[in-house]
Amino acid sequence: MIGRSKVAVVKGGGDLGTAVAIRLVQAGMWVVVTELSNPLVVRREVALASAIFNDKTVIEGKYTGRKVQDYDGVLAAWKNGETPVIVDPLTRIVDRIRPFVIIDAIIAKRNTGTTSNSAPIVIALGPGFQAGVDCRAVIETQRGPDLGRPLYSGEAKTDTGIPGLIGNETYRRVLRAPVDGIFISCAAIGDLVHVGQTVAEVGGRAVKVEINGMIRGLLADGLFIWAGTKVGDIDPRGERELCFHVSDKAWKVADGVLEVIHVLESKQA
Repeated sequence: MIGRSKVAVVKGGGDLGTAVAIRLVQAGMWVVVTELSNPLVVRREVALASAIFNDKTVIEGKYTGRKVQDYDGVLAAWKNGETPVIVDPLTRIVDRIRPFVIIDAIIAKRNTGTTSNSAPIVIALGPGFQAGVDCRAVIETQRGPDLGRPLYSGEAKTDTGIPGLIGNETYRRVLRAPVDGIFISCAAIGDLVHVGQTVAEVGGRAVKVEINGMIRGLLADGLFIWAGTKVGDIDPRGERELCFHVSDKAWKVADGVLEVIHVLESKQA
């Protein structure tokens, strides 16, 4: 029997949620990641959500996520040293495993249903949550001196709508859907690309690169998306290994989550 104090649910298996899940596993916890049936994850090489498409994904060559269907699948994945990833947008698995910690890592910039009484410790990442009301603590996700800082009251900084600065680029490094439609790529994560190159199409319309660099992220093929949806990420630094490693931002956010758990556990002891 696994003690409840060792069980955590991470809602959302994108790059930030994945870093959180890995840190919790490293700390000796049993983690379940919940996801949508078709997650719009761009940084797929560093996202446990990719297991939804491939049944299995390996992050940085050593952390394995395994798609599971139910509670028995969760137990089997844990037994094999893997992190179970389950399609469960309503997080019904919470009622079965009764986790000690729930982390909302959906990054929707609004609360899509997380409540502070759903587990002894509930933590949310980024804006859209009020610490002490929606959850016990909020983790700042905006780059800058406060990145990763736990907030036990109030809210994280409001989303600016400006992509994070990487290699002196912000807006131009992010690829967005020109129209509603099905996303189909013609390039891969880790490819070097140049200005004007077509790397995908949406609804038959080309998605072209505005800067030189390397593809750090792309949506999975076959997804229906809306115009304006983020579909890719170009890294102007051109360092291939960065496409396949969890970012420094994600690790700082994950470390903030661990700090909150340590602080709140100490208060409950």
